[in-house]
Amino acid sequence: MRGHTQAEEVIDGIHIFRHWISGEARSTAGFLLEYASALVGELACALKAWCRHGRFDVIHLCNPPDLLFLVALPFKLLGGSRVVFDVHDLWPEMFEVKFGSRGLLYQLVKLASRCTLALADVVLATNESVLRIVKQRGGLRDEAAFVVRTAPSTLEMAAPRDEGLRQGRRHLVGYIGVMGSADGVEHLLHAAHHLIREKGRNDIQFLLMGSGPELDALRQLRDELGLTQQVTMPGRVSDAFLCSALQTMDLGVACDPINAYNDHCTMNKVLEYMAFAKPVVMFGTLEGRFSAGEAGEYVMENDAMKLGEAIAGLLDDPQRRQRMGRAGRERLQTELNWQKSTASLLAAYERVS
Repeated sequence: MRGHTQAEEVIDGIHIFRHWISGEARSTAGFLLEYASALVGELACALKAWCRHGRFDVIHLCNPPDLLFLVALPFKLLGGSRVVFDVHDLWPEMFEVKFGSRGLLYQLVKLASRCTLALADVVLATNESVLRIVKQRGGLRDEAAFVVRTAPSTLEMAAPRDEGLRQGRRHLVGYIGVMGSADGVEHLLHAAHHLIREKGRNDIQFLLMGSGPELDALRQLRDELGLTQQVTMPGRVSDAFLCSALQTMDLGVACDPINAYNDHCTMNKVLEYMAFAKPVVMFGTLEGRFSAGEAGEYVMENDAMKLGEAIAGLLDDPQRRQRMGRAGRERLQTELNWQKSTASLLAAYERVS
């Protein structure tokens, strides 16, 4: 996908095997097809790698979904492979937010999560709140669980500004991320409508970067709200474009709504804004507030109008924006830097070696 389509290749000495997968899911049936095709493809790739290269010492799984224990199970039982489970998201909470259901499928999701935790020799979590939940859910010992926080380490900090992104307007507000049903981008569009159409703020340009299953629907919503000229939605962009946009924008927005899932997610977009010393306007999720600290302006309810007012208030206070931006970059370089996570990751691999 995304231009990487060879079934097999070697990059920097790493053997890569790829498999076909069904289209990006939009419904329960779509998710079932996507997961089924993925599991079949991953098991086939794993068997191919095993036959060519020998026994796996370690199998590193990530989620969502929590189904890859089905691929790892035969290699652990028959070949003695050790398993590292890298918890990117709390899948039961994600499922409930996406589908609003606690029926049979939800119970199966919870069972899969517990099965994956039971299979794992070591568990990695993206933050402390996720670690606390998976330790309780899986009955994990302290020595088998590690926090490996995500943090940007390869962004091009010397990227040039691109003032053309402002479309001649004074302010540029940016968003980076997935355009999916759980990401709250519609809240940002309604916030933009409140500022532009209801408040007459013609001095603000919005740049929403990213792709996902809801991109077309969100572009349609933008057009229906009469925001085509002041909200640019280019889809997935290059790293060079992204870094120039981060240099140029006045602030970044994280519009992931407050809920039981997002409360435990460390959002990469927030850390990327902080890396470029940009303040963040966001709904006040638990982990969002921990990540951004003094770099964030928090809206404590899922209200698009209040999100818009917070954006406008920060745009109109350049000195405060600068203070918040500096605080965010300092926090990322000290408390949240990738070197700390590297040490934790290496310690986790020491345990399974």
